[in-house]
Amino acid sequence: MAVDHLWETLPPEVAEVLRPELPGLADEIVTELSHGVPDYARPLEGPFGKALRSGVEEALGRFTSMVENPRANSDEGREVYLNLGRGEMRAGRSLDALLAAYRLGARVAWRRLAAAGERAGLQPHTLYALAEAIFAYIDELSADSIEGYAREQAAAAGTLQRRRERLAALLVQEPPAAPATIEAEAANAAWRLPRSLAALVVDAEGSGEQADRLALRLGPEALVAHVAPFIVALVPAGGRRGELEAAVRGRRAALGPAVSWQDAGVSFARASELLRLARDGGIEDADGLLLADTHKLALLLGVDRRLARDVADTALAPLEAETDLSRERLRSTLDAWLRHRGRTEAVAKALHVHPQTVRYRLARLRELFGQQLEDPDARFELELALRARRVAG
Repeated sequence: MAVDHLWETLPPEVAEVLRPELPGLADEIVTELSHGVPDYARPLEGPFGKALRSGVEEALGRFTSMVENPRANSDEGREVYLNLGRGEMRAGRSLDALLAAYRLGARVAWRRLAAAGERAGLQPHTLYALAEAIFAYIDELSADSIEGYAREQAAAAGTLQRRRERLAALLVQEPPAAPATIEAEAANAAWRLPRSLAALVVDAEGSGEQADRLALRLGPEALVAHVAPFIVALVPAGGRRGELEAAVRGRRAALGPAVSWQDAGVSFARASELLRLARDGGIEDADGLLLADTHKLALLLGVDRRLARDVADTALAPLEAETDLSRERLRSTLDAWLRHRGRTEAVAKALHVHPQTVRYRLARLRELFGQQLEDPDARFELELALRARRVAG
């Protein structure tokens, strides 16, 4: 026999002994609760007293009915105790007082009903079973209220998360929302607007689960939402690099610059664009957490990728007549030569070739580009073209 159905072991005639005691027992329990549970020590004439008496009478009547008819639906009336748990959550209280009231009520009920059973001549083993049934029943009522409390808690958390998602979307939208609107939504979402923040943007594959996980890892200071096609977390700026890297480990992510909350859209736009560039192969060493502040030139060139491609095609046109293999070798040699300011040994080391190979390729580059390699402005344009080519794909 399941513990929470011990009343099914009682003879139905026990209900005849219990029923006459119920009105007086309800009065006794209400009085005891008002004295024995500090949170219930209030006037009992108003709505609180009526609700308390109604809950006690419902509990006693339901228990007696189930003793009388074990086949009765044990879930009937359960909503009362679910609602009691919900009410405690809505009032901002813990369940301690309510559960203490259940325990005290059980003790009072057992004391009075045991006396009534003895007067009616119930056998000792029946009285023992009655005691077990009363306390098992109270455990069931407690479980119902705990469930109601948890449901209300989850609903409140879900409402808060939806408010926070709306706030995140408002902060990063373009054009930006009015500051007064943002401040009102932040208060509604119980999120303190930081003096400065940064947008952490993550690819949104598996967005629902990933957003929840990211929110847990970053804690309540972060504002996390699914802003298609990304997950964005708005985090207070400063001193969290290691924590952010740990939170996005194994995923492609980018961090925008630190800005005021009024400019959150700027941070989000740069981080999301950097993520797009990395996804399209426009960023070298795109592993780990990418920082917008260290890829400003790539972001600048990425604003108009067609223009970047046109710049690259024009500046690198002398290489077009070469074979594919020669063009790629000369382009990588030119790139390394510009980066290392013409130092042959450094270029050879970067390309993993012999210095003589570098000299041979440079001779060919001079044939193709002529005096451009000696002109600072032309060299700048060539370096910009090589970078633009990577960004433009």
